[in-house]
Amino acid sequence: MSTSTEQVQAADRLWQEHRHEPFPDSLRRATPGGTDVWLLELDIAGCVLRWFDDGGTPDAQRSSVLRSCVEDLGRVIPELDDPVAAAYCRRLHQLAVLVSGDLAPAP
Repeated sequence: MSTSTEQVQAADRLWQEHRHEPFPDSLRRATPGGTDVWLLELDIAGCVLRWFDDGGTPDAQRSSVLRSCVEDLGRVIPELDDPVAAAYCRRLHQLAVLVSGDLAPAP
């Protein structure tokens, strides 16, 4: 499956936004649903950076990791009371969906 220029541009825009946002303080102490969001972020970041390095070419192994992260974020986001943390996680979710090539609605 090939990646469109628009998809790469959208992912780049989201990635740049994400990189400039600080990790929400409320997520430093919390593990919503028993999930460490910072670990999800590390997994997603690694996959996204590799995806960019590969010219937006999907990789089956990383797509699988991203799908798992999308599922985890889908459980985490509804539990968040902090609107800043929820927006942060929704953007992370959107980025993971975009790079994985799956179409999953944001929670």
